[in-house]
Amino acid sequence: MDAETLLKKYAAGERNFKQANLSEENLKSADLGEINLYGANLSGADLEKANLNQANLATANLTKASLKNAQFYSVTASSATFTFADLNSADLSWSTLNDTEFNSANLQEANLIGVNLSNAKLLFANLDQANLSGGNLTNANLAVASLSGANLSKTLLNKANLEEAYLIGANFTLATLSEAKLQKSKIQGAKFHKANLSEVNLSGMNLANLDFTEASLSSANLKKAILQGANLERAKLRWANLTRANLDGANLRRADLTGANIYGATFNNADLTGAIMPDGEVFTTDVDLDFIKSDAPLPKEIVMTRQVIRTDKAPAPVGPYNQAILASGQMLFVAGQIAIDPRLGDVVYTDDVTKQTEQVMRNIEAILKEAGATFNDVVKTGVFLADMNDFAAVNAVYAKYFSEDTAPARACVEVSRLPKNVLVEIECIAVIG
Repeated sequence: MDAETLLKKYAAGERNFKQANLSEENLKSADLGEINLYGANLSGADLEKANLNQANLATANLTKASLKNAQFYSVTASSATFTFADLNSADLSWSTLNDTEFNSANLQEANLIGVNLSNAKLLFANLDQANLSGGNLTNANLAVASLSGANLSKTLLNKANLEEAYLIGANFTLATLSEAKLQKSKIQGAKFHKANLSEVNLSGMNLANLDFTEASLSSANLKKAILQGANLERAKLRWANLTRANLDGANLRRADLTGANIYGATFNNADLTGAIMPDGEVFTTDVDLDFIKSDAPLPKEIVMTRQVIRTDKAPAPVGPYNQAILASGQMLFVAGQIAIDPRLGDVVYTDDVTKQTEQVMRNIEAILKEAGATFNDVVKTGVFLADMNDFAAVNAVYAKYFSEDTAPARACVEVSRLPKNVLVEIECIAVIG
């Protein structure tokens, strides 16, 4: 069917043009509102400035079509193909475009307010300055797409793939990005005010100076992330992994870090006023936190301070805790140790409680040494057994490290289950004089 025939039939009141072949046809500025082009072939067609408001384009082929400034308000185009199409400044607001393919399409400055692009493919697409606010892009694939300056406020991006995407200056205010993929994306200048980034992997990324005010980063992976100067005021970082992250100069006022893993993180000149720390306590001092320098001198006066003790000679924490906490400059609290060999990062001797106990004691010894303590400084231990019948075997190893006359106080209990199904776990408290 040629363009002239279609326009005559449309003018006569016909609206059903399912499966029509309009490839390469010139429909520039045509008024085709509410037309049914289900499964039609519009590849290479010129629809610049055309009106297709409320049209049905489901499964239609618009590869390399020109749709610049076209009106596509409330269009149904599920599973349609727009590969390499030019939709610069087109209005697709409130359209249904789920499962649609926009790979390498040009959607620069397009109006996509309230659009449904769930499961859509937008690889290498150009969405610079596009307005996607309030849209649904759940599970959409935007890998290597460009969204510079795009408005994604209140957009649903759950499990969306934004790997290697160009997101410079994009606005994600109140957006939901739970479990989205953002690895290797360019994110400088983007705004995440009140955004939901729960369980997102941002490890190793440069997030310096970004706005995460009141954002939710619960259980997010921020390992080795650069958050220098970032605004995290009132941000929710509960159970987040901040291992070796750089938070120097960051604003963490009234942030919630409950249960977060801050092993090896740095907080030089960070503002933690009113922040809830990993142990649930509210930060109320102006102590400059540096969790890497474990050899920092202890204060001469006894004040309520906490210093993380860490060493690579004992297993790294695998949960929301640290190897040990040096409290008030005198007391050292060593987290429960299990039979993980730090060289392997895994449990050893799974069926041998004697050898597990030996590994546990080596781990404790390494942590004590890192804090400048020895077993002679231990004042209290807690021993947890999966089976109390193993007590004698555990005690035989334990006795090699503590003589009876100076042995610390001890509690020993049987529990229903231990982490990683180990046979024994031991914790201790030491006082460094």
